[in-house]
Amino acid sequence: MARAPASAVVRSNCEVLDQTRGPGGAVDLKGVSAVHIREFQQLIDRMYSDKDRARGPAKTFLWLMEEVGELASAIAKRKDPNNLREEFADVLAWLTTLANVEGVDLEEAIGKFAAGCPGCGQMVCRCHSKLT
Repeated sequence: MARAPASAVVRSNCEVLDQTRGPGGAVDLKGVSAVHIREFQQLIDRMYSDKDRARGPAKTFLWLMEEVGELASAIAKRKDPNNLREEFADVLAWLTTLANVEGVDLEEAIGKFAAGCPGCGQMVCRCHSKLT
């Protein structure tokens, strides 16, 4: 199946980004109470798309894994709530970057969970699995 070009996927809904432009045309989401996934994906694309596409999916995935490791360390230490929040943000940004490089619209992708758990179909998962 052919993928849509990433630029077409992430630039399909730019209204909010256009409304949040600051000096010099930069997107400013400070003070915005809620950002939709697609808007965040567009923001990341506008900030980093040239470097991300030049790096490619394999190296971008490695960056994501490095950030997941930093998040794991922050969770284990539980010393600095600000650092923990920053590490979650970094993981989300790198996951979004990888989706952009691969041409995946994350807002569309999460539709997988709209009708409930993909395994059992329930809104509160009833799948039989052991907790570890």
